[in-house]
Parts: sequence; C-alpha cells; structure tokens
Amino acid sequence: MQARSLMVLGTASHVGKSILATALCRIFARSGIRVAPFKAQNMSLNSAATIDGFEIGRAQALQAEASGLFATRDMNPILLKPDSNRSCQVIVQGRVWKNLSAGEYHLSRVKELFPIVLESYHRLAGQHDLVILEGAGSPAEINLKENDIVNLRMAAAADAACLLVADIDRGGVFASLVGTLELLTADERDLICGFVINKFRGDLDLLTPGIIEIEKRLRKPCVGVVPYLRDLGLDEEDSVGLESMNRNSASLKSWLEEEKEDKARALRIAVVQLPYLSNFTDFDALASEPGVSLQFVQRPQQIEQADVILLPGTKQTIPDLQWLRDSGLAETIIALSGHKLIIGICGGMQMMGRSLDDPYGMEGGGATTGLGLLPIDTTLLKEKTTAQVTASLLSDKVFGICHDVRHTSGYEIHLGKTTYHNGSNPVFELRRQHTPEVVIADGAQTADGRIWGTYMHGLFDDDSFRHVFLQTARSACNLHAVESFSFRGAERQRRIDGLADLVEKSLNMSAIREWIGLPATKTTNNVVVAARQ
Repeated sequence: MQARSLMVLGTASHVGKSILATALCRIFARSGIRVAPFKAQNMSLNSAATIDGFEIGRAQALQAEASGLFATRDMNPILLKPDSNRSCQVIVQGRVWKNLSAGEYHLSRVKELFPIVLESYHRLAGQHDLVILEGAGSPAEINLKENDIVNLRMAAAADAACLLVADIDRGGVFASLVGTLELLTADERDLICGFVINKFRGDLDLLTPGIIEIEKRLRKPCVGVVPYLRDLGLDEEDSVGLESMNRNSASLKSWLEEEKEDKARALRIAVVQLPYLSNFTDFDALASEPGVSLQFVQRPQQIEQADVILLPGTKQTIPDLQWLRDSGLAETIIALSGHKLIIGICGGMQMMGRSLDDPYGMEGGGATTGLGLLPIDTTLLKEKTTAQVTASLLSDKVFGICHDVRHTSGYEIHLGKTTYHNGSNPVFELRRQHTPEVVIADGAQTADGRIWGTYMHGLFDDDSFRHVFLQTARSACNLHAVESFSFRGAERQRRIDGLADLVEKSLNMSAIREWIGLPATKTTNNVVVAARQ
C-alpha cells in the first residue's frame, strides 16, 4: 500500500517550509508512524552526503534525522547547485547529471526528470506509512508553473493534502495568502486543505480578527499560528539563512572594542564569505560555542582582527580564488600566514595550495596559481566524490598543541584530486562508510601545524574534536582556557524535539491527521479555537 502524503507549500521562499516539515517528521515519528521526507527538486549550495555515498539537499538530511532515518537519495531526487546567476549543476538521484542554463533546465525537467522524480517518490512511499513532501518557493509562480515539478504537479501525483505556510514576520501575510490562492486554478486550490501563519510575534488577540476574515475569503481553515523562533540552531540551507547568521554573528566593532590584552576574551574566528560559499553549516557548531566570536567576512580589515581564519568550501573554487585576489583578501591572508591560524575546508584547502587546474572545463577551464600556503596541487575532475566518513587524526597535536582526541567524523563532497608533495603532512586518515576497507590519507598541514586543510566537511559537529580544536586554538593564540563548551549532539536532538513540541502545540494536528486519513488525536490547538469564537 502506498503511503499517505502531506505536502508543505509556501507563499514564498524562506517562509519556514523546511523547518515545519522537519517538525512534522519528528511529530509523526514519535507517535509511531513510519514517516519519511521528500522534496522533488531542491536548489542549494548546502548539501549532505548519504551513508551510501550520494548527494542530497541538507534540509532533507535534517528531516530524515528528525524521522529517525538515514538519509537516502530518493528523499531529494533533483538537487540544483548554482554555479552562476544563469546556470547550475544538476544532480539527479545523488549523482551529477549535467550543467545546464536556467532556460535549458526549465524546458527539460518535466519530460526528462519528472519520471525519475516519481520513481524515487514511489520507492520511498512503498517503504513508509507517511511521506512529508516539501515544496519550493511559491506554487503560484505563473511564469514557471507550466514546468514546475516540485509544487502542485508533485502534490497531485502523490495525492497529497497540502498545507500552505505564510510568513507574517515579513509583513503582508494576508495579501500573500490571498494572492497565492488567486493565482491558482480551481483544481489547484482544491489541493490546499488549510494554511498556517508562521513566525508570529505579538498579541494574538490583534491577529485573530484577520484570521477570521481571511478564512472567509479563502474558504480554507487556519490550522495554526507558529511563534517566531530565535536561535533555532538547526541547519539553514540557503543564502537567506546565511544573511540571518551574519546579523547574529560578531561585529568588527566588537572585536576592535575588546581589550587587546584580555586573555579571557572569546576566540575570534573569521569565515571568509566567498561568493559561491557552500556548506556554511560547517560552522554552526563553532558559532554556538560560548567561548567563540564568529564572523563571516568579506573585507581585509575584518580578518586582521581574527585569531583563526577559515576558508570554507565553495561551488566554484577558481572563480572564488580570483575574487579573493580582487578583494584584497588573498594578499592579506598570505601576509597574515606567519602569525594567524588558517584552516581550509574542501575548496578552501584547494585554494591554499600551489595550483588549481581545470582540464575538463568543470569551472570554465584553465589553470591558476593558489595562495601557496600548502605544498599541494589540485586537478578538478569530472566525477564528484561524495561520502560519509570517519576520521583518525594522524598526530597528537592540533596547531602544534598536544591533545588526547584521535577521532572525528564528517562527509566529503568535492570535485578534484589533490596531489600532496613533500612537507604536506596529512592531517587525517579517512574511511568512507560505503567502502570502509579503504584508508585514505586526507589533508595537509605545515610543519608547525598552524596552517592546515582537509576535504572533510562537518568535522566541527563532533563535540570532542571541536572542543580540542578550540582548546588548542586558544592556547596557540595565548588565550586562557574556557570553562565550558556546548555539546552539539545532545543539544541538536533537544532542539529538534523542542521544535516539534512547539509546532505540535501550535497546530491543529487533529485536523491535519484527518486530511491524511490518520486517527485524530486529543490535542486541541488553542489558536484555532480562539480564531473561531
């Protein structure tokens, strides 16, 4: 029997679809229902590796975690990774398919890709009781709707009950709801069972008259008002999320105002915000530490005040390296390399080498020199490496400081093969989950250990390694040890459960369960009751 299906649609991008879908996955999973997430097409530079070595959107990996599952490629059969404003890399069922312009992809996706999407969906639905589908952007983009495979076409194919989410924090919430429904056909409107107002802060009594009026206009019920959540601490997926992180991160002014001789101050970490920065969730765990002041930077004067400089992963290594030069950051990083701690992750490590070569035109072709901080050379290849990995540290020192932690874990997602020359000193031995018998030397570091790089994303998510990283970095920067650390693993599950608790309390789950043919619960949503009085 095919699974029941519930789809979370939005009136716009970043209204909270992914987070609400995550909450619903946890709510249903802990009630004993075999639930799985699904998003037909995702666009993001933040991706995740599945345990069997495929690549999917990070939101679906989080939703799988909330469902108590390992992520699979069927949960996100189409992933788009932009490599310019007009083109993107198309990943189909976890593997690179083609690089297409926006126009080429728009014209090809229904005929060529939708059957593949349905194949993944039906395989997933055949293994679970319930599938939580997520839409993308808005289902009412009338210029794109004819070839849209992720919103209402997918909802109809899955026979999904649809929940429409609107963001009140942006303003104009009622207009966005009315406008979205107005631009749909009658058949499409019938797929929408109700709506949710998300990110609410304020007096609910002032909102209630609007809810009553909009229910009359739309002839659809409001099934809840979800409060605005600060510092959720779960994976963000797109550039809007990065903008939010920037607003919450440290300011250059605060660094300048600190006492220069204050040995107890926070460790200052500067993450270079490359134009094609990818997998910026690598730094979420660092930013959550009480003894860390983390800032995304784009100007040379910002990194001059940092203790640690992090060069992150990137979808376009060679163009971003050129941007480093044009912005003056490359020159500044090289000048600071004698007395700063510098780490490169994935494409960031590739930039720190002697050269990068693109013989197959994966990033437009050609070759360029790197920053010259590590004795390595990289050639971009056609095939992408994707794997979850466990890692053993090859030294008992980080930044030249002794420690007692020897293991961490993470994942690889990269194009390119790096040649390590004499003096490069590997950092880790990696074992990929799908080929654990193979041991791979990974990364490079200078003799003093103050400059190093790795292909491994997610290494800071491991509590023990992150704590050692911060302890040794503080010692190397002549700062006092801190008294407390955060514990990301347990905290992450607590946050997912807390999110699910809040959303379950805020929504009329009995109505939603009725939509999808599940027995009603005894939970009554106070917001909806108030709106109907």
